[in-house]
Amino acid sequence: MINDIYDVIIVGAGHAGCEAAAAAANLGSKTLLVTMNMQTIGQMSCNPAMGGIAKGQIVREIDAMGGYSGIVADKSAIQFKMLNLSKGPAMWSPRTQNDRMLFSQEWRLALEQTPNLDFFQDMVKSLIIENGKVAGVITSLGIQIKSKAVVLTNGTFLNGLIHVGDKQLGGGRMGEPKAFGITEQLVSLGFEAGRMKTGTPPRIDGRSLDYSQMEEQKGDENPQKFSFLDTPKLTKQLRCHIVYTNEKVHDILREGFDRSPMFNGTIQSTGPRYCPSIEDKINRFAERNRHQLFVEPEGWKTIEIYLNGFSSSLPEDIQIKAMKHIPGFANVKVFRPGYAIEYDYFPPTQLSHTLETKLIENLYFAGQINGTTGYEEAAGQGLMAGINAHNKVHEKESFILNRDEAYIGVLIDDLITKGTEEPYRMFTSRAEYRLLLRQDNADIRLTEKSYKLGLASEERLRKVQEKISKSNELEAYLRDTSIKPAQINPILKNIASALVDQAYRASHFLSRPNMTLESLEEINEIKDITSAYKEEVREQAEINIKYKGYIEKEKENVIKLHRLETIKIPEDFDFSQISSLSTEAKQKMTKIRPVTIAQAGRISGVSPSDINVLLIYLGK
Repeated sequence: MINDIYDVIIVGAGHAGCEAAAAAANLGSKTLLVTMNMQTIGQMSCNPAMGGIAKGQIVREIDAMGGYSGIVADKSAIQFKMLNLSKGPAMWSPRTQNDRMLFSQEWRLALEQTPNLDFFQDMVKSLIIENGKVAGVITSLGIQIKSKAVVLTNGTFLNGLIHVGDKQLGGGRMGEPKAFGITEQLVSLGFEAGRMKTGTPPRIDGRSLDYSQMEEQKGDENPQKFSFLDTPKLTKQLRCHIVYTNEKVHDILREGFDRSPMFNGTIQSTGPRYCPSIEDKINRFAERNRHQLFVEPEGWKTIEIYLNGFSSSLPEDIQIKAMKHIPGFANVKVFRPGYAIEYDYFPPTQLSHTLETKLIENLYFAGQINGTTGYEEAAGQGLMAGINAHNKVHEKESFILNRDEAYIGVLIDDLITKGTEEPYRMFTSRAEYRLLLRQDNADIRLTEKSYKLGLASEERLRKVQEKISKSNELEAYLRDTSIKPAQINPILKNIASALVDQAYRASHFLSRPNMTLESLEEINEIKDITSAYKEEVREQAEINIKYKGYIEKEKENVIKLHRLETIKIPEDFDFSQISSLSTEAKQKMTKIRPVTIAQAGRISGVSPSDINVLLIYLGK
């Protein structure tokens, strides 16, 4: 194996690395996955959950394209919830609570059954670079392994430094060593590097908690799943609980601020804005007398509990003392205190849309090395890096998802166009076309594209074609079928909607606020037809009818955007020669080197007037 030349080497077996390895290997590349520990492939380093707001959409997109994250999440789920159901379908976001050990086990099984994929356990300390191209890796054992492309997915391991109060430990995760050598080499080659911080909460002995003092959180009555394939649906679910901090907890936590690396200057790097530590919360939001915490089981057969929302780098004695004043935690026993971890990242403006670095050909970055936070963001990047690394070494076209095609497209475009100075987290608000990028239609948007690449299976394509055909059929029925006042008025009265005195199409009524297909099915003639369709088909038809005007308006906006996407900027264009451009625009565009006018317009600091100047200069 070591003497072989691989098409693609993946460094790191976290969420990005696993998806990258699966994608490259399934496309036909001879692939090697190098990890420091074969026992932690697909490890959930932080919370034992997948999906959530906007993140759930990414998992469904990965699945629609033939990635593994959705399948693994379904097979290891212990609870399912569809978030934001009180809002419109653009906001609906699936989330699973997962069995941490089973999740990692399912990932390893999936990868071991993937053809073209080899494994090697060692730390990669440097890259082999020849004539401006990556040509393989060198491990800590001094072993040289050659390849045509390399994908770095190092997570939090690059010069990782763990903080618990005034104690510091080198490591990528608690109990695991840090990786070193790669940052120093890349910086010597001209890359810009930075430091970021993330954190994790204490792990608790569930037997020591009194759940009667907590608010119970059950999963959905009719749990769905991530994968569009026939993965198992949950028939039983574990319960989570909600609890709140209080002023006493806050006072005790403040006692440790002078020993906190966050406040005494030990930690200089930037942490995640939207997932702050508990000490950061009580410092930044001093006016709030309580904060919500989620008590989450780690799996079917373990007593270990994850205290979501209590991420901390405070001394362990302060953490434990404070927790004892949380309702239900008076007798708490701690398996492991919370900790913060600092690690190296590389500002993602140094990448192209394929996630290939601009400085070194055939070298790709994916995951937290690009400044993102979250399993889902990492997995989406890994999938795209794996696809593009395969395509590059096999002399195929790059594969890029636009902002109107996928949340993954929004994520990558944000990273390489705007960069990030704090751990990047996906939100629905980041996607300007979120009504088009719903979790329910990820397969309709992406499966055919992936099938043409050779990644999504024929089974997936057949399923999505059937879904499209059946939803069109049901939609046509609802648009053609008339409902009489005597049939509909009792239903309208129940939902406090205006009564009618003449017949209208079923689609007319379905477009009304508070009206659902389920409500219409109180009419037996309607139910006799609609109940024959699968749930996903019914959902698709209902959304298409209910939000038709909004969807068409977004599609019109996409067409306008595409006009600017078609205006290419020459690769060697000299922005400094345009005197009418603002100084900031010149600097930013020279650094990022936008490929199109539309991308240039998304760069922070580039104004509409700068774009107009550029259009005039390009003769457009």
